[in-house]
Amino acid sequence: MKTKLGIKIGLTACIALATLSGCGSKSNKDDVKIGIAQIMDHMSLNTIRDAFKDEMIQLGYDESCMDFQNAMNDTSNLNSIVQKFAGDKKDIVVAIATPTAQAAANFAKDMPVVFSAVSDPVGAGLLTNMEKPDKGITGTADEIQVDLILDLALSIKPDIQTLGFMYNASEANSVSNLEKVKAYCDAKGIKVVESAVTSISDVQTNAQVLVTKTDAIFVPNDNTVASAMSALASEANKAKVPVFVGADSMVMDGGFATVGIDYEELGRETARMVDKVLKGTPVEELPVKVFKENLNVYVNEHVLNTLQITLPDDIKNNDKLKMIQ
Repeated sequence: MKTKLGIKIGLTACIALATLSGCGSKSNKDDVKIGIAQIMDHMSLNTIRDAFKDEMIQLGYDESCMDFQNAMNDTSNLNSIVQKFAGDKKDIVVAIATPTAQAAANFAKDMPVVFSAVSDPVGAGLLTNMEKPDKGITGTADEIQVDLILDLALSIKPDIQTLGFMYNASEANSVSNLEKVKAYCDAKGIKVVESAVTSISDVQTNAQVLVTKTDAIFVPNDNTVASAMSALASEANKAKVPVFVGADSMVMDGGFATVGIDYEELGRETARMVDKVLKGTPVEELPVKVFKENLNVYVNEHVLNTLQITLPDDIKNNDKLKMIQ
């Protein structure tokens, strides 16, 4: 017959064993350490971040497990943030946008990395095979549908002869999209006028020049330009030059129109991929999720009225049309 002391000792041992087995286990969602970094603030990235957090909470993770960091558009800050994540031995790193993913990739051998909103993962050097990630990093790609956006532009404004392209040449996704724009415009006989910016402060000054040389402007999901979208939109609206953009959030911030994905769903899918990795799925078994289907047409209604543009019937009657106030 067991004594009370024996029962007490046995119970204590069981509790200790249970505590040890749960602490630090990836199956215990309260014990994981998730580092989330973004290059800067703008609506697209913030939408992804907020949707990611909400989805992770719905999946059962506590917000205290998530360490959110913002590099404030400073690459040295970005490198420091990711280096600290590695030093803190995060279980996984979430890298929002291409520059963040490139910084995090340097530490992928030490901790798995899941990126979000990278337009061209192969071109950015993050991996060599989208179906079988080979460098400890995978994620969600917001591949810009350049042809569809420019088809939309010509449908609305068929007389485009000169197209402006504003971008930061240091952003790999913008450079790859420039090549797509050039190929499309070459086939259509449209001249492309490039306007490269290096910082947010360049956007308005460059816009003042660009609107005098072009019939329309195209901006990919460039982080620098997106952060100053309102300044570009202000100059373009005054000159009655429509600005076609690479993301729905850029339409919300003053761009005229785009054909694109729902960035909230992109953030949620990123969270679901992170959940799989934390539950034991190897990164190399998670193909990059490319968002390029079920696209919507987004039009800024205020800009539409300001530019006094009438949408063609096939666009007005499109059940995928989303008018943004």
